[in-house]
Amino acid sequence: MTCPKKIIFILFFASIIFNFGLNNVFASNSDKKIPKAFSTIHPDIQVVKGVVKRGDTASSLLNKYLPLKTIYEISRLSSDNFSLTHIRKGQPYKIILQENNLVGVEYEINKEVRLVVQKENGRFSIIQAPIEYDLSLEVVSSTITSSLFEAVRKSGEQSKLAWKLSDIFAWDIDFIRDIQSGDQFKVLVEKRYRDGKLSGYGNIQAAFFTNNNTCFKAFLHKSSKGVSGYYDENGRSLQKAFLKAPLAFSRITSKFTKKRLHPIFKVYRSHPGVDYAAPKGTPIKTVGDGIIAEIGYNKGMGNYINIHHSNGYTTGYNHMSKFAKGMKKKKSVLQGDVIGYVGMTGYATGPHLDFRMKKNGKLLDPLKHKSPSAKPVRPVEMEQFLARTIELSVRILTAQKPVSSDKKST
Repeated sequence: MTCPKKIIFILFFASIIFNFGLNNVFASNSDKKIPKAFSTIHPDIQVVKGVVKRGDTASSLLNKYLPLKTIYEISRLSSDNFSLTHIRKGQPYKIILQENNLVGVEYEINKEVRLVVQKENGRFSIIQAPIEYDLSLEVVSSTITSSLFEAVRKSGEQSKLAWKLSDIFAWDIDFIRDIQSGDQFKVLVEKRYRDGKLSGYGNIQAAFFTNNNTCFKAFLHKSSKGVSGYYDENGRSLQKAFLKAPLAFSRITSKFTKKRLHPIFKVYRSHPGVDYAAPKGTPIKTVGDGIIAEIGYNKGMGNYINIHHSNGYTTGYNHMSKFAKGMKKKKSVLQGDVIGYVGMTGYATGPHLDFRMKKNGKLLDPLKHKSPSAKPVRPVEMEQFLARTIELSVRILTAQKPVSSDKKST
């Protein structure tokens, strides 16, 4: 059973009454104007492209074009934006020449931001500017036979799309134990292209996921206060107080039980938690907002973290190989933050996470506990939300051809 198509009949009504564009407008990472020399092509301009190699420095890359004194001055000026001593192997760069004289340099700090060095009137100016991509809003769909990752790859997409999709439905679908052969998904996603090649994804605007004959829907909505989140077709938030699992993809090896044969001591004991087997180093996420109450090591649990949440809830994460950077007692963490990595410290026969949950001191079965939802779409925004929901649903269900946008920065 796939997601119903009953809303298609209102296509014409929706297109007449509501005229909402599907392409997002992306804000620049800098309010400064990008120098003209980088946006205008001159016949005497030469662009030297390269990738930083092991051992490269700003001096070794630029000494062919500039005296060492000038390179040091540029490095000093750039320190407020991005220190040139931090250039990394594998990052692209451009050297812009005009009549064989250096007039500019671009270095890609990451996939979102580039450092722009521009020579104007004999002086160098330095800013950060967004990297520009060609955006295309496209529908991606597939049927699962073994795993979400396999289905995404089968559709010709990158595995990052599977991560994005699992993050959206993480409160309703346990991608460890709920996924079945025959499950389906349809996603309306912003695909980012550079030089004609896929270079990652922007926002998922809407997604339908059919799991065990139940259709889950998600629509991206940005409130009037500027806060974005995903909601179902009735405006209910998909976000809940707790994620269904602290690991995105693994397998359950032990469930919550009052009697289990201990794998090391070979005696029957209660197991008041859930064991998730995963490769060593797999990121562990906190399932909800909270404050670290305890962090440390003991003989049984190895490296562990206990987190206090609101309304009397506590969650525990045990047998970690190591903690994430910055984790300490009384630190506030947000739902989905990586707090550590899977290991087998303490009493453990293999790499796994022992996850536990309590409410007011009473142990709970994490697999059976139902988490309360976050706030729905505000009533004053509901009409706009429903109108956009109709458009996005029609787009997904009719699977129209991709609509490319003008080049924009993300």
